[in-house]
Amino acid sequence: MNIRIVIGLVALFLPSSIFAQFKNIRLDQGTTNIQTSEPSIIINKKNPKNIIAATNPDNIYYTIDGGNVWQSLKLSSPNGVFGQPVLVSDDKGTIYSLHLSSPNGDLKDEKSLNQILIHISRDGGKTWEEGSPLGLNASKDQRKPWATVDSKGNVWVAWTQYDSFNSADENCQTNILLSNSSNGKKWTKPFQISQTPGNCMDDDNTAFGAMPAIGVDGKAFVTWANQNKIFLDRSFGSGLWLTNDIAVGQQPGGWDMKIPGHGRCNGTPVFMIDQSKSIYQGSLYLVWADQRNGENDTDVWFMRSTNFGDNWSVPTKLGQDSAKCHQYMPWMTVDQSTGYIYTVFYGRSGHENNDTDVYLAYSSDGGISFKSRKISETPFTPDENVPFGGINNIAAHNGIITPVWTSVQDGKASVWTTIIKQADLVQAPQTASKKKKKGQ
Repeated sequence: MNIRIVIGLVALFLPSSIFAQFKNIRLDQGTTNIQTSEPSIIINKKNPKNIIAATNPDNIYYTIDGGNVWQSLKLSSPNGVFGQPVLVSDDKGTIYSLHLSSPNGDLKDEKSLNQILIHISRDGGKTWEEGSPLGLNASKDQRKPWATVDSKGNVWVAWTQYDSFNSADENCQTNILLSNSSNGKKWTKPFQISQTPGNCMDDDNTAFGAMPAIGVDGKAFVTWANQNKIFLDRSFGSGLWLTNDIAVGQQPGGWDMKIPGHGRCNGTPVFMIDQSKSIYQGSLYLVWADQRNGENDTDVWFMRSTNFGDNWSVPTKLGQDSAKCHQYMPWMTVDQSTGYIYTVFYGRSGHENNDTDVYLAYSSDGGISFKSRKISETPFTPDENVPFGGINNIAAHNGIITPVWTSVQDGKASVWTTIIKQADLVQAPQTASKKKKKGQ
């Protein structure tokens, strides 16, 4: 038989996933002497071929050709740069980078990392203005910021304020604060969103993981985790917020989870609003992980609301794990040009040990149903002795999806991404999950 025919027949019967795997790109290739983790990534909405990523402790990576060639640099400030990076962009191509720093310059003392700085880049991540601090209470500790940009270009930042970080004092409180700015330099006075305080122990009973989301109509929302619940607050205008937090969902086991191979694992909720021109505009989306099915069976869940958070759909489990295994550390984004929802998370389906893969799940119908697939080329095995960080991230714009995650290679944490086109994702083999009941 002709060898070309034989090859063609073999290819015909091979699993299509062999030909559909997305190329994984290691971002920290030139910085292997340090541990990199907790990545953030965005796509420049003015130039979608310009993608920018940031990782602990002070690394910036950017590409101007859609991901073929990446450049790297170190972010700097007089007060130092120490992790928990956040990247957001507006429609005009302005990039904002937030991170923790220390006013007294001591980056080795974790309790001194009580300031949030923000830098601005107007050239796609090549250069950055010197970081300026949010107007915060210097006597308290500020941690875990997250940011969003509304349809008018205003930047909103929410974070946790500790009376004293990691204090066991029963009177020590954590609360959720919010501030906004029209230019990333002058900020409104921080406003306390939460009415239910948490402790300062940096555990399940700490108010943590605040995320703001702003609708095209100006309605503002913030979610966070505390005391095994997911809370939401909102404002419909004039700076008036609810006098009581809304507990919109349960998080059995809390946000501070134990996953084999990790010293600790973050399951805080990720919150988005649909700003697109699709029929789902204004829908609120939440994704999180919890252990309601037991400590040996962590799952990723999704729910949505179409009436500003008053009612929520029945939680849907994302991914596919027929046996008890761990799916954890999710992140989510909405492609605001299409209204499609994308999530990225770790999963151990099919493995009997701690080998871990990376999965992407997406929805084209406002979260009513999801399809998912594995996007990592090879599994990795986390090690409790390797600092790993607490989040992944994902961005999407105009049908381009850029998940980013931490892996472990040669005993070191490393950061990876892949550039996915929605058209290619649709053609790839999928697994589907659908709500038992149609969401609100």
